Amino acid sequence: MRKLPAVLELLAKVCAVLGGALLTVVTLLTCASVLGRNLLDVTVVGDFELTGVASGLAVALFMPWCQSKRGHILVDFFTSRASAQTNAKLDRLGALAVCALMAMLAWRTSLGGLNAWDNHSGSMLLGFPDWVVYFGMVPPLLLTALIALRQSIAPNTYAQASP
Repeated sequence: MRKLPAVLELLAKVCAVLGGALLTVVTLLTCASVLGRNLLDVTVVGDFELTGVASGLAVALFMPWCQSKRGHILVDFFTSRASAQTNAKLDRLGALAVCALMAMLAWRTSLGGLNAWDNHSGSMLLGFPDWVVYFGMVPPLLLTALIALRQSIAPNTYAQASP
């Protein structure tokens, strides 16, 4: 099977590594907060806000890798007996649907970021600007859309799914 172009694959990997690093920082922050609260009677102010912000961004960062590796859930109850050609066509149609959905999410997230910028909105305790998260989510969503578009146009551009 042909794989995705190397640039898309590399960008998807970079996004996944960034998402993993972000979740690692969140895990360490949560551990510090819990240990500090229970052992030293010291809290990390806004820890839940930072956890929410980082988790939302991490989800978006994992999407390109998931799409490139065909990691989304497939429900093949109705297509398990269909021919390989039919399943390939349905996979390409599904990739096109993912492309449209991710492009729409990127568009609406951009508008949300612009709105947050205009309103100077931020988190309650830290005042962390909301627009940072919105705009941080747009590039991985667009990359996911590009990967899905490539998979819908070029046959057999799915990477082998891991068992």
